[in-house]
Amino acid sequence: MKKTPPAASPDAYVAALTGWRREGVEALRAAVRAAASLDEVIKWGHLVYFAHGPVLLIRAEEARLLLGFWRGQRLRALEPRLRPGGKYEMASIELREGMALEGEILRRLVAEAVQLDERLGDPTRVARAT
Repeated sequence: MKKTPPAASPDAYVAALTGWRREGVEALRAAVRAAASLDEVIKWGHLVYFAHGPVLLIRAEEARLLLGFWRGQRLRALEPRLRPGGKYEMASIELREGMALEGEILRRLVAEAVQLDERLGDPTRVARAT
């Protein structure tokens, strides 16, 4: 994967994409925004959504899109395609061209992820404290 400078804004991130990746990110982004009021920023080179701490990310790569949730391992009952990995109980769904995530499932994942963040606090701070 080529290293490129991070986008200046979330809108610029999406505008730089083409084809199915752009369509997929636009759909994910719209569903996330409809599900919860979160701060949307560019962090670590992709879209990251914050409440008290980071809640989820959307990352477009050359051959796939990743939808990752901090504390996502706790959400696997809602969506079994969530694959655990990394710190902070991360889990992500990999979407490739032609694959989709049902809107209602995504809304439920986002709502539950926000509730976990509200109840348990910033996952990155909790992890540092333990």
